[in-house]
Amino acid sequence: CLSKGIFPASYIHLKEAIVEGKGQHETVIPNELPLIQEVTTTLREWSIIWRQLYVQDNREMFRSVRHMIYDLIEWRSQILSGTLPQDELKELKKKVTAKIDYGNRILDLDLVVRDEDGNILDPEQTSTISLFRAHEIASKQVEERLQEEKTDPENLSFAATPSFALFVNLKNVVCKIGEDAEVLMSLYDPLESKFISENYLVRWSSCGLPKDIDRLHNLRAVFTDLGSKDLKREKISFVCQIVRVGRMELRDNNTRKLTSGLRRPFGVAVMDVTDIINGKVDDEDKQHFIPFQPVAGENDFLQTVINKVIAAKEVNHKGQGLWVTLKLLPGDIHQIRKEFPHLVDRSTAVARKMGFPEIIMPGDVRNDIYVTLVQGDFDKGSKTTAKNVEVTVSVYDEDGKRLESVIFPGAGDEAISEYKSVIYYQVKQPRWFETVKVAIPIEDVNRSHLRFTFRHRSSQDSKDKSEKIFALAFVKLMRYDGTTLRDGEHDLIVYKAEAKKLEDASTYLSLPSTKIELEEKGHSATGKSMQNLGSCTISKDSFQISTLVCSTKLTQNVDLLGLLKWRSNTSLLHQNLKQLMKVDGGEVVKFLQDTLDALFNIMMENSESETFDTLVFDALVFIIGLIADRKFQHFNPVLETYIKKHFSATLAYTKLTKVLKTYVDNAEKCGITDQLFKAMKALEYIFKFIVRSRILFNQLYENKGEADFRESLLQLFKSINEMMSSNSDQTVIVKVCAFHVYSFASSGPTQRHVQIIMENLLRTVNRTVISMGRDSELIGSFVACMTAILRQMEDYHYAHLIKTFGKMRSDVDFLMETFIMFKNLIGKNVYPFDWVIMNMMQNKVFLRAINQYADMLNKKFLDQTNFELQVRKNSQFEWNK
Repeated sequence: CLSKGIFPASYIHLKEAIVEGKGQHETVIPNELPLIQEVTTTLREWSIIWRQLYVQDNREMFRSVRHMIYDLIEWRSQILSGTLPQDELKELKKKVTAKIDYGNRILDLDLVVRDEDGNILDPEQTSTISLFRAHEIASKQVEERLQEEKTDPENLSFAATPSFALFVNLKNVVCKIGEDAEVLMSLYDPLESKFISENYLVRWSSCGLPKDIDRLHNLRAVFTDLGSKDLKREKISFVCQIVRVGRMELRDNNTRKLTSGLRRPFGVAVMDVTDIINGKVDDEDKQHFIPFQPVAGENDFLQTVINKVIAAKEVNHKGQGLWVTLKLLPGDIHQIRKEFPHLVDRSTAVARKMGFPEIIMPGDVRNDIYVTLVQGDFDKGSKTTAKNVEVTVSVYDEDGKRLESVIFPGAGDEAISEYKSVIYYQVKQPRWFETVKVAIPIEDVNRSHLRFTFRHRSSQDSKDKSEKIFALAFVKLMRYDGTTLRDGEHDLIVYKAEAKKLEDASTYLSLPSTKIELEEKGHSATGKSMQNLGSCTISKDSFQISTLVCSTKLTQNVDLLGLLKWRSNTSLLHQNLKQLMKVDGGEVVKFLQDTLDALFNIMMENSESETFDTLVFDALVFIIGLIADRKFQHFNPVLETYIKKHFSATLAYTKLTKVLKTYVDNAEKCGITDQLFKAMKALEYIFKFIVRSRILFNQLYENKGEADFRESLLQLFKSINEMMSSNSDQTVIVKVCAFHVYSFASSGPTQRHVQIIMENLLRTVNRTVISMGRDSELIGSFVACMTAILRQMEDYHYAHLIKTFGKMRSDVDFLMETFIMFKNLIGKNVYPFDWVIMNMMQNKVFLRAINQYADMLNKKFLDQTNFELQVRKNSQFEWNK
């Protein structure tokens, strides 16, 4: 007969599991991660309580539990998907366990104790003291989270991540512009008077709608890469600059005769977002109105207006301004897209921080150069009034060919080939502070230069067409020593020549581009003594820009560059390896993957020689030591990711093992101790490299040389054992470090050690516990010590304990005080009620001790001669318990 089920097949999911036991003792254990099992169990437990809260009409707690349940369901799905990188999975596990522990606490459930990886501790495999310490730590962490939740619920979400982002949704722009406009939004530090992020650019039409009508109601951006340093800024402002695109003057009416497409300053809107960035305010649905302040005159530069608005208490906006919603999000852009898909999707513009995030992951390849037009000073020349100067920024190669689509005026907008500045009408000394991002393919950087051309723009179209470029400035992106253009301000030389000649790169590329470069060549800043200028002359005009390089491929450090390009001059390799250890740590970690690749390539390409092995090893230890530093500890996941996914040196294990053994063998020699000490501190990662290298070798050569590998490790550990046995003063500090690194694989006989502890400490600890008040901060520690001693005692120790007293009265006193103590501790626990595991462990140990003492009681005090009524009563109480 055809069997039928009561559930549709589509609702049934087969899950792999292990079945233990048979019949009534059968247990089905799902073949899942322990954390997944814990989440599943927790959800089932919480769902029952959730229903009870609904029935009891406890709305506040009901909502809290609902949010926690939804979070756990979402995170469980992410873990089960198996698509998360290891570093993200590790962070997510921390969030899951923190949420479970917090939820258990507010629901008055049992406290869960865990190891460093978030796994639940097995009390049978954990020492009593370790279990006690784990309870203390877990209780403290949950209490801290409770306090954070009371003061600021968002802190829980942000505590585990070093990266943040500000989500912005532009709802509307209410301004009487009259022409097309550019709406440029960015983050700004008012105390330093500088922008800290790229622009988010929205092109607004004269009709009062986005020019790209498809983006109506979808004008969203996320300002990423914010870190702990940004949270510590005293003030952060969200700034919007509005640039009108059209005529020189709005009041001009005959549009056919007027020049169009000119970028003119219109006004700004500023909002203090410090509280939002700090998480003190959080309401993604609240629409914020940011009042608009128009420019008052031509000398009212946009950044000047920004600073005025920030300093002013209020703005007379006349109903004009922007409507936005804002929300701070934890994580980098990848995490945000996964965790907040309802806010951030592929269409959301991403405006990066002008600078590196606190953690640079190996896959985050970036080659951005931020160029800011700062200010200029331009002579009016033959004109009666100052010029209307427009600066055009473009990128050219050394052959004079323009690089197309490499300039980004703002996130959310397409790349362009040339950028035109805002025009200030008849202003001799314009101050722009306009920033664009230049993103050039890495292979083209060394041949490229930034080119700035200056042109007077006329309001009359007929006159404007006749206006030619009157001057030029340039700067190469690569310096003579192969390093990238330095960050900071650059005072560029402004050259004058015929317009056609200025368009020819060969006319000016051989000339100095900055005033510093001019002076370095022995010429005055005016250029009067300069010869061989050809058809170019140095103008009296001045022009300043500032640049900021954010590149994981281009360095501004000569020593680091020497190592990264070691193949170009192998004769300097010895010097380059030594100089690496003098490079600033921030620059090294920025190029962590490339630096490690270079070190292991040197090792692999010199596999037959040992010339560079020690220097490469020292450099590797230096890098590992950097990441161990508190300042760069956020780069630990980067190093882990590199070892697991990017490291490929199959022969590195032989050389690393050999150099380490050499250091250990010579531990007592002068000059070796310091380097060996550093190596011992880096030992964890050195062995990770050794193991990963050997695994890769095995995959390639099918376990070839396995015996040699095992022998080399055996000899290394023998050398370490000999060093640890040494009595030399030279090795003391190294041995102390080694003890911190190594954990013992096995232990010898402990019966004698337990006996010594029992004889010397047990009764003292017992009496201390009896005399100590329950309000003492140390009572928990002493009870844990007593429980630990009793737990390690075997039958032999209990028998030996009675022998140590010698006299009958001593036996009676000991048993009396012990039974009274057990009675008090079992009747009223010293540990909190939610320390269930600790309390159960304590009671289990006490029960075993009572059984042992009961046997002792029967043997010594059962006969008529030695009968002790009070001892019998106290023991009877314990049995009744």
